[in-house]
Amino acid sequence: MNVEELVREALREQAAEQPPAAPGFADRVLGARRHRRTRRVAAVAVAAVAVVAVAVGVPLLDGGKADVRPAGVLDPDETRAHPDQSPPRELIRAGDATMAAYYTVDTVKETAHRSRTTRTYWLLDERTGRYRKDARWSYVAVAPGLKTAAVLERQLPASRIGLLDLGTGEVTRWIPVEHGVGGIAFSHDGRRLVATTYATDPDVLTQTQDDKDIKVFSMPATMPRTGFYVLDVASGRGPWSAVRDPHDSMGLSTINSRQDFALSRSGLYVWSGLTSDPGMQFYDLKGDEVPAPVRERNLKWYVEAGLSPDGRRVAGDFAGRTMKTSSWVLDLDTGKQVEVPGQELLAWADDTSLIAWDVGKDGGGEYHNRLVLVTVGSDKVVPLSGFRTGHDSSAGRWEPVFAER
Repeated sequence: MNVEELVREALREQAAEQPPAAPGFADRVLGARRHRRTRRVAAVAVAAVAVVAVAVGVPLLDGGKADVRPAGVLDPDETRAHPDQSPPRELIRAGDATMAAYYTVDTVKETAHRSRTTRTYWLLDERTGRYRKDARWSYVAVAPGLKTAAVLERQLPASRIGLLDLGTGEVTRWIPVEHGVGGIAFSHDGRRLVATTYATDPDVLTQTQDDKDIKVFSMPATMPRTGFYVLDVASGRGPWSAVRDPHDSMGLSTINSRQDFALSRSGLYVWSGLTSDPGMQFYDLKGDEVPAPVRERNLKWYVEAGLSPDGRRVAGDFAGRTMKTSSWVLDLDTGKQVEVPGQELLAWADDTSLIAWDVGKDGGGEYHNRLVLVTVGSDKVVPLSGFRTGHDSSAGRWEPVFAER
C-alpha cells in the first residue's frame, strides 16, 4: 500500500467514527468553504466581483456541484500528504487548507554586535504541484485561492508591495507606500491587505554580553513599528494609521521587535499580539484601540489556526493533559475545552479538523516534529509531511505558509 492509499484509509476510518446525525442535521450540513463563499458573494454587485476576481485571483464564483459532506468529514481524495518529504517537495493539502509556501530562516552576522534574520521562500506551483525556490522576497503572504501572493523585496522596510502571479512567478503590479512596510497579511476574503509599517528593519538584532559574558540578542527600548495600512487590493489605495508603541505599567514595551498586524475575521478590525496580558490588542481601521470582538476574545496571536471556518471554535495553545503532545480547542457556544493531538495548531482544514505540528509516536524530542491532520473528538493522527530535525533556532528549519483554496 503506497503513501496516498495509507492516508485515504486513515481518513476513511476517521469518517466512519463520526457520531450518528442528530435531529435537525440537514439544517446544519455544511458545504466546503469555497461554496459558502459563492453564496456570500451572490449579493455583491457583479462589477465588484469581477474587479476582485481579476485583482487577486480569489475564486469567488464556483460553478461546480455543491459539496454536502458533513462538517468534520474530509474527502480523502482531496488530501495530499508526503510523509517521506521534509521539507516537502510536492503539494501538501487537507480539506480547504493548502500549504501555499514554506520558508527557512537564517541569521546573518553583519557586524560584531549586529545580526539580521532572513527568510528564504519556496512557493507552490499549482501547475506542477511542486514547491520552487524564490529567493527574491523577504516576506510573502498568499491570498485565498492561491493565485496571487503579496511580496516584499529584500530591503526592509520596503517602499512598495508587489502582487505576484503564482502561476507565472511575475509581479503583475506594484503598490507604492509612503511609510516603509515590513509585514503583510491578506484579509479573510482576499480583498484587502494589512501592511505593518516600521521605521527600521524589524529583523535586525543587536548582540550584547551579560555579566556572565554570555552573548545575548537584545531588542531596542523603542520598537520600530509605526502603524499600519489597510489597502484595497484592486485599487492599491488605503489609509495609513499611526499606532503608538504599547507599554506596561513599568514603561516596558509589550510587543516584539517584529510584531505584525492582521485583520479580524470580519475585516472590520486590525489586531496585534502583546507579550503580556491581555495578550492581544484590537484597533479600528483608524488605529484607535477597541475591545476585542466577541468571537475573537479567546484568540491567542501565536496560535496560527485561530477561529474555525464556521466561527464556532478557537484553536488554543499546548495542553498535554491526557496525551504527550496535545492542544486545546475551545467551543465558543458551550465554553468547553477539548483536547486534540498536536503540539501546535496551524490551520483549519474544515470546521472540526486541523493541520498541526506533532512529534511521532516512536519518540524523539519536541523539535523532531512533522505536519499532521487531527480532528476534534478523535485521537487519530494522519501524517502529512516528514519530520523536521534540529532545534527551534536551527538554520534551515522550514516553516509552512497556509492559505485557503
